[in-house]
Amino acid sequence: MSEPLRLMCVHAHPDDESSKGAATMAKYVDAGHQVLVVSCTGGERGDILNPRLQDDVHILRDLAQVRRDEMARAQEILGVQHTWLGFVDSGLPEGDPLPPLPDGCFALESLEVTTEALVREIRRFRPHVVTTYDENGGYPHPDHIMCHDVSVAAFAAAGDPLRFPEAGSAWQPLKLYYNQTFNRARIEAFHEALTALGEESPYAEWLERWDRDERGERAVTTRVHCADWYDRRDAALLAHATQVDPDGTWFKVPREVQARVWPVEEYELAASYVPFADIEDDLFAGLPATTAEADALATSSGLQLAHDTRTERAA
Repeated sequence: MSEPLRLMCVHAHPDDESSKGAATMAKYVDAGHQVLVVSCTGGERGDILNPRLQDDVHILRDLAQVRRDEMARAQEILGVQHTWLGFVDSGLPEGDPLPPLPDGCFALESLEVTTEALVREIRRFRPHVVTTYDENGGYPHPDHIMCHDVSVAAFAAAGDPLRFPEAGSAWQPLKLYYNQTFNRARIEAFHEALTALGEESPYAEWLERWDRDERGERAVTTRVHCADWYDRRDAALLAHATQVDPDGTWFKVPREVQARVWPVEEYELAASYVPFADIEDDLFAGLPATTAEADALATSSGLQLAHDTRTERAA
């Protein structure tokens, strides 16, 4: 086994960690690495998406506590560490025109405030690698977009001793990734697999909508083979019982078929302080061979970015 390294996965709400990169996290935990999930909000304004639970009095009375309990169960299943960043769910505004976001919610917080909170966690946990969402949030939920903004800002600030000096000693994570859970090739693979089994595919509508939206494809740089951990991924997602329909789209493709047609979770390298390959199979690829060397690099001054797609997009 390689020496243990540290991975931080920053998410907007409890349940996001179980639908985006959960099998990767379980794989790294089993390999002896430390994995920390950061939930930026408590999911207090989430809808109850499981039709079996929509009239549950306990859930309706105290959804915030229910979601904390669900997160604790998912954390146990995945074997990860977990922390709440402490901000309040913004909810998903609907309507035309869209209603204003509620006062005090995460998406309306000052970026300086949210960045300081995440920098504090980065300097406490000292991750070598951080994952989060791309600038579109994976989908345009205001909390997902804010999660991207604060993660990118904290990644840049954590290694600067002049930024937030009260938040701990400087620590520079060496790589930043964006989760790329949804892409056309994956949806097509699932659609074709169900069709080959003679099953009705819910993904046909997804693909039609994809064409109408004219979505561009993201640059997938990293494919982590983790099909052996799909059972843990699914169990963690089901632990968020209010947030997922067990008879819904997530579970239409049998697990053994998923393992055969799409055995990887995918990521986009956004920034790196270490050498990188065009295609990787490991989020820790390019890091020094020992934990001590990786730690020394993360605390050194004068680090130069080897790769920064954020700068490239801005240009």
